Amino acid sequence: MPTNPEDYGFLRVALVSPELRVADVPFNTQQILAAWKNAADSGARLIVFPELCLTGYSCADLFYDRTLRAAAWDALQDLRDASVDFPAAAVVGLPVATQSRLFNVAALIAGGQILGFVPKTHLPNYGEFYEQRWFSSATELMADTLDCDDEWIPIGTDLIFHIDGKPDYTLAIEICEDLWAVEPPSGKHALAGANVIVNPSASNELLGKADYRRSLVSQQSARSFTAYLYASAGPGESTTDVVYSGHCIAAENGHILAESERFNFETQSLTVDIDLEHMTQDRLRNSSFAESMAGRDYRLISVSIPEAPEPPPLPLQRRVPSLPFVPSDMVRRAERCREIFAIQATGLAKRLRHTGSKRIILGVSGGLDSTLALLAAVHAFDKLGLDRKGILSVTMPGFGTTGRTKNNATKLAEVLGTELRTISIEAASRQHFADIGHDEAVHDVVYENTQARERTQILMNLANKEGGFVLGTGDLSEAALGWCTYAGDHISMYHVNVGVPKTLVRYIVDWCADELFADVAQAILHDIADTPISPELLPLTDDGQLQQKTEETVGPYELHDFFLYQIVRFGYAPRKVLFLATQAFAETYDAATIKRWLATFYRRFFSQQFKRSCFPDGPKVGTVSLSPRGDWRMPSDASATIWLREVEAWEAPK
Repeated sequence: MPTNPEDYGFLRVALVSPELRVADVPFNTQQILAAWKNAADSGARLIVFPELCLTGYSCADLFYDRTLRAAAWDALQDLRDASVDFPAAAVVGLPVATQSRLFNVAALIAGGQILGFVPKTHLPNYGEFYEQRWFSSATELMADTLDCDDEWIPIGTDLIFHIDGKPDYTLAIEICEDLWAVEPPSGKHALAGANVIVNPSASNELLGKADYRRSLVSQQSARSFTAYLYASAGPGESTTDVVYSGHCIAAENGHILAESERFNFETQSLTVDIDLEHMTQDRLRNSSFAESMAGRDYRLISVSIPEAPEPPPLPLQRRVPSLPFVPSDMVRRAERCREIFAIQATGLAKRLRHTGSKRIILGVSGGLDSTLALLAAVHAFDKLGLDRKGILSVTMPGFGTTGRTKNNATKLAEVLGTELRTISIEAASRQHFADIGHDEAVHDVVYENTQARERTQILMNLANKEGGFVLGTGDLSEAALGWCTYAGDHISMYHVNVGVPKTLVRYIVDWCADELFADVAQAILHDIADTPISPELLPLTDDGQLQQKTEETVGPYELHDFFLYQIVRFGYAPRKVLFLATQAFAETYDAATIKRWLATFYRRFFSQQFKRSCFPDGPKVGTVSLSPRGDWRMPSDASATIWLREVEAWEAPK
């Protein structure tokens, strides 16, 4: 199987802010060549240098000087000749005089060729900037080619560069201020097919400007469904009035992948792997993007880059989070927990207002999911000014219920001020075994599902009796795996957790413990979060311990949530999911284990669609949802054969 990240849709790029001397073109060229070679040696296939990097951005009236411009033009030819030996394209900036005008341009070089020149459109002429003193806008360009040693090279803002042999790799360029404009050219470039936008820049530093710059890069990559590569000039520029920092930023579909250290005089190089397939998949899903693409008139330039002697070395030069639903940053994680909990409670409050009900019935087990549902119910009742006694918390101990979970369930329901009832299901289950002729000693699916359906029957009938509705407790991960009993915990009148993945449920419960219920339930909630996940449907061992742990049966939820995110959010093929998983879980699971559980995921995901097809209502909280009415429509009788074959055939990269 492929061991080259490029075969999985990745492109390694380098954003470079080279050491620079103002107007010293030979020195600057030497730094660019050295950085280009180093980046190519590290596996980068595209290298982006700053605006006017051959001369320096801050040359001012020296741009009028023929000697400086000639030196830059000669240096460009030197870079072109040297590029024959580099398996990477590069974007460099220089001043170019043509048609009695001077333009600030970026040139794309690869394989011994200059492929095109892109002039800057928006020239800042405010504050500390005076570009209109020297340069003309691209809108004043009168020709579409430029004579370069008797070779006519395309010039203009209507250039899209397509890399030979890479159907997902199309490149366009805008320069510095173009990004800050009301309508950046990159928006049109993206609609013309470019999925990688390069921005050679020279942005000086002011208090707070770096944050604004990050926001611009992130937002433009999100709006245009692109990888946005921003490389800015460094401290070597003139500090007569301002200071430059060498800020380089790589973003992908709205997410900052990486950024460089600022204020460093030495050459700074930021290497990152961008996921070209990510952009392609998101564009396929977005009908607004496709509708906007009609009528765009661009020139498509074919680019041939020499083959690299070996593939880019692993590991990937990007973070592959093992918990994609859970932010690693504690502040962002708390914000996400707060937002999701608010969505859950507000959705439930709306359903209460619509039905006019002041009564909710739910089963509380002392496990994570029922705890989160109970907390959301309490918050919804508080939001509406309803008495918490309207929440009927029902514990239904069965053959596998532990003292720990039962005690936690009862204590939590009591301290939160809800009504609590305990109804054992053992006698009713035994009666049902007798009625259908099932041997109670056979602990099979009949034994387990009888208990789950008995609990649901109790809740449903209580809801009829009390004039309320049943609140479901199952989560997104269980929905994906079908880890619920059909006509049992699979159904309810409202499914408050259905959009929340299992790996995030634990963190929301912990957040609630510390932020919302610390005064009454903190210790209980933290203990629930630390309890092993189990449906508690099999009898306890002789010493009272669990016989049944969910993750030993269906696999680790951290793996399944990872699979769910890559498959449903991005539509990635099994081989790419496996490749990414081996990167994310390199220190946790071996490739064989990951393969085994991915096969389990596909088998269950396909075979259990019939349960999702008739799921009750519930709030969507993130980009991954399996609602049959919204985000996920799939036939219940679809076959998983081709996906399982690809899993079986895959071998881990060495």
